Amino acid sequence: MSLPVTKQIAWISLLPQLGFTLLLVGLYYILGIAHSFLFGIVTYLIGSSLIQFVAVKDHRQAGRAVKSGDFRAAIAGFQSGYDFLNKYPWIDKYRYVVLLSSSKISFREMALNNIAFCYSQIGEGEKAISYYNQMLSEFPDSDLAKAALNFIAAIRKDS
Repeated sequence: MSLPVTKQIAWISLLPQLGFTLLLVGLYYILGIAHSFLFGIVTYLIGSSLIQFVAVKDHRQAGRAVKSGDFRAAIAGFQSGYDFLNKYPWIDKYRYVVLLSSSKISFREMALNNIAFCYSQIGEGEKAISYYNQMLSEFPDSDLAKAALNFIAAIRKDS
């Protein structure tokens, strides 16, 4: 099973990523390092990958738990990732540069959505609704939360 999320790209995010990469290239050039362009790009990719590996490790592991059908483990993983990003909000805020992520949706919003989805899969609809409402509280423009709550309301109305 996979998570029901479409990947929305924030195209503007490519500008800071490119800018930071060019900054690294320029630094290597000033230091007189041969192949400064290559070293700048490689440094950026390795650095971002390492930060992403550490910062969203729980999120990635939770995604694997969802695929294996272990929704309770996934909930714990997504919650842990959400808590980490609440503790270090700058990682999520500047994810375009720090995590090399072009996602329009923040990792915190994704975590809340995924927790709600997992609760719905184990039959705990009220907890799912609670997390979708938390999404709307923290991310008032969340189309994911609005769509999910509208879907739930439609299902309840038809029952």
